[in-house]
Amino acid sequence: MKQAGQDIVIVGGGVMGSALAYWLTHLQPGLAVTVVERDPMYREASSALSAASIRQQFTTAVNIRISQWSLEFLRRSAEALAVDDDRPDVGFHEGGYLYLAGAAAAPVLREANRIQLEHGADVALLDPAALVARFPWLEVGDIELGSLGLSGEGWFDGYRLLTSFARKARSQGVRYLRGEVVGMERVGNRVTAVLLADGARLPCDVAVNAAGPWARRVAGFAGIDLPVRARRRTVFVISCPTPLPRFPLLIDTSGLWIRPEGSCFIGGVVPADDADDLPLEPDIGPFETEFWPALAARVPAFEEARLERAWAGYYEMSTFDHNAIVGPHPEVSNLHFMNGFSGHGIQQAAAVGRALAERITLGRYVSVDLTPLMFERVLEGRPLLELNVIG
Repeated sequence: MKQAGQDIVIVGGGVMGSALAYWLTHLQPGLAVTVVERDPMYREASSALSAASIRQQFTTAVNIRISQWSLEFLRRSAEALAVDDDRPDVGFHEGGYLYLAGAAAAPVLREANRIQLEHGADVALLDPAALVARFPWLEVGDIELGSLGLSGEGWFDGYRLLTSFARKARSQGVRYLRGEVVGMERVGNRVTAVLLADGARLPCDVAVNAAGPWARRVAGFAGIDLPVRARRRTVFVISCPTPLPRFPLLIDTSGLWIRPEGSCFIGGVVPADDADDLPLEPDIGPFETEFWPALAARVPAFEEARLERAWAGYYEMSTFDHNAIVGPHPEVSNLHFMNGFSGHGIQQAAAVGRALAERITLGRYVSVDLTPLMFERVLEGRPLLELNVIG
């Protein structure tokens, strides 16, 4: 159990690192927590560049539970993250997720629905007639089944959530330090200090890797091979002149996703070139060749769509099983991980930050049991298979 006055150093001040810093000092005021962030304006942070959506439509119990806990936090985040009289509004909109499946994939959707209902998710299966009745703008000629989140799914302002966690953490005494981590001192099975590019040495009793797409490099400083890679994803901002009421976050059979964003829409597709560490610049090419044709076929109103702009961000992709790696390393006992969320990190940050803070301060998980996400499964070759992965 961590005692007040001992040093915790968190590498990375994005939504994961900041959520953890908030929860640590909320659960145990007086802890000496330092967050090291090389990009304090978050120009390249995945948190700031994500599509900032939340769903319960997973197929593993731990992911469903994490999202349910984070959902409840989002609903009360204005109160929880208030500083003085300033109550941040993260703009949570419960628009739902809609997964579409043809004949071949329909059994997978049915099995996913069984698991989701078993764990309390509010999700319904819709046949083509029910889909058209609810979404008359949708083309369903090749669709056998749709899975719609009726409540507890939607999207929010990810940048506002990130900065609100960070601001609240600072108000609770967390120190944010601008710097680049270039090494770790390791003595036996413990990390004793985090080293910065400017020569600074930060002694620590606990170190946490919350470095997002750069987590593998940080793990390497402690001699650990972390199966996390930076994979670029381009987000297209699209306008459409035709009103499309009650538009959810739609995941098409082609693999594209799209949702409303203000008066426009945002969407994307997994690129054919999915190499590691590509430049963080948007790749417009797939819009014309893959995204738009499939979108217009599914929603004919988008034949008149216009690409307004685009941006790119990194997925911190877990190449082991597309699920997060969370908690202490089994050999380097005071080094904790919160990495590899593979595109669903920002929606899980509140719950993961809380649970890992419990693990660090109390020695056990209380709110959400994250044991299935621990590092041991990687070393033992036991992937946690998730059927509903987007991108």
